[in-house]
Amino acid sequence: MNKTTKSRKQQVFTLLVQVGRKPDDGLPEGATGAGLMCYASGVDEAEAVRETVAVLKQAGLAPLDVTGYGTAEERRAQGHEIAEDEAGLMDRALEENAVIVAQMTPFYGDEDADGLS
Repeated sequence: MNKTTKSRKQQVFTLLVQVGRKPDDGLPEGATGAGLMCYASGVDEAEAVRETVAVLKQAGLAPLDVTGYGTAEERRAQGHEIAEDEAGLMDRALEENAVIVAQMTPFYGDEDADGLS
């Protein structure tokens, strides 16, 4: 039996996605884009990012940049506090094998978008 056929366990990753404008994207009038805090399931962060970008594009948004913050376990190890409601959304993303947009913050052009690394 081949080791590569062994299935890897799904995990939930916290992702911050910056989106730009696109016709009929549903963002508020005057916004130049938005930041979306997402919880996405995947066997690794790369898969979670690919799935999130695909879902957001299907929803009519224009993803520009994705920053990964890791799994809940990785975040706790970095000293992040994870609230009960946030943990609930992460559990839901895992149970449903889904991408959940937990928060959307519109940008109006006065944010420092150049601070990305």
